[in-house]
Amino acid sequence: MSAQGNWFGQPRGLTILFLTNMWEQFSYFGMRALLVYYMTTTMLFGQEKASSIYGLYTAFAYFTPIIGGTIADRWLGKRRAVIIGATVMAAGHFMMAFQPAFYFALATIALGNGLFLPTLPSQINDLYKADDPRRPWAYNVYYVGVNLGAFLAPLVCGFLGERYGWHWGFGAAGVGMLSGLFIYLWGKPYLPDEQAQVEPATPTAAKSHRGRDTILLLLGIGLAVTIFRGAYEQIGNTFALWMRDDVSRVIGGVEIGAAMFFSLNPLLVMVMTPLLLARWKRQAEKGRELSPTQKMACGALIVAASYLLVAGAEAFSGGGRAHWLWLLSYFVVFTLGELYILPNGLGVFARLAPQKLGATTVASWYLATFAGSLAAGQVGRLWSHLDHIQFFVLLAGIASIAAAILYLLDRPTRRILGQVSPPREPALEVAA
Repeated sequence: MSAQGNWFGQPRGLTILFLTNMWEQFSYFGMRALLVYYMTTTMLFGQEKASSIYGLYTAFAYFTPIIGGTIADRWLGKRRAVIIGATVMAAGHFMMAFQPAFYFALATIALGNGLFLPTLPSQINDLYKADDPRRPWAYNVYYVGVNLGAFLAPLVCGFLGERYGWHWGFGAAGVGMLSGLFIYLWGKPYLPDEQAQVEPATPTAAKSHRGRDTILLLLGIGLAVTIFRGAYEQIGNTFALWMRDDVSRVIGGVEIGAAMFFSLNPLLVMVMTPLLLARWKRQAEKGRELSPTQKMACGALIVAASYLLVAGAEAFSGGGRAHWLWLLSYFVVFTLGELYILPNGLGVFARLAPQKLGATTVASWYLATFAGSLAAGQVGRLWSHLDHIQFFVLLAGIASIAAAILYLLDRPTRRILGQVSPPREPALEVAA
């Protein structure tokens, strides 16, 4: 660790990574909140084409980290990768303000994201000693930073885009990305030193066997997350269209812009995270806490329930516009499921990472996101062909299939995590 001392009970470097990530997420979610609306109104794309482009963009934004993580581990190093990636992404966000550069801007953001996304969270473990009891909690703190940026983004970028023009919203996303870069550069003294780490000696046969088992486990979890993402990623795709066209968003006589409702999800993450952590701690003290994979399976089922709730809203409205309270209820249930599955999944991948391959292993988590986003784009094309009730029931079924796979993987996950992680209090198994 390059600088000692704590802020808020954690290493100072975690605050720097938290704030850097917060502004990067501000830029990403600010642009995402506007993307489908921009394509269907200004670019005049049909729904199916807009859904496909949205799916392709989100997919490749999570595919490039697979390559970027390897480049960072072998050549650039984590710090240079973050700086270069953030600079390229900022340029891409500013290019979104110019309609002729639309496709090139999307590609530029995805390329920059490839260097930035896997290398920032992979620095968290380097802030702690192996036996530091705060280490597993760090990912939960980091995940709050993700959602703080995501909360601010639709309020700022969504408001500017819907009120003054989409290009103003995209420009604000670029400013957010530059803010994250400046914070990272300023906080360099508090970040972990990049140095070669030596793996502890392990018998070759045992290491090889455990390596095969770990790879198979990661592939299994990745398959489940890929399927889950096919339903989850509809929140910025077809669900955004439902929210705009089929929900009455008039509150107190004022119609609220559809994009601004996206702030509900990250706001609820920040409110619910400490409550969930307290609940899991109480369960751990009584020996009843769920394993990481069990939590992920529960999360997929809860997300399935959120889409069944939307199907119910469609049925209850009888072809008219659903009341905005249905929208609020959806976000509460959806966010609870997200907190059970996504932070725990990233934590499992990070804990299974071999020495000197931290960014590469974290990047492999995004391979599932890439495949799932491609699937989500194709699932989204069914929006124009299915009754909306049928479509949301289909999403619930997709998330339920992912839950079933995760339950089947629970036993091998607990066995392998027990081999690679020293024993610790169950309450500290929470990771994001």
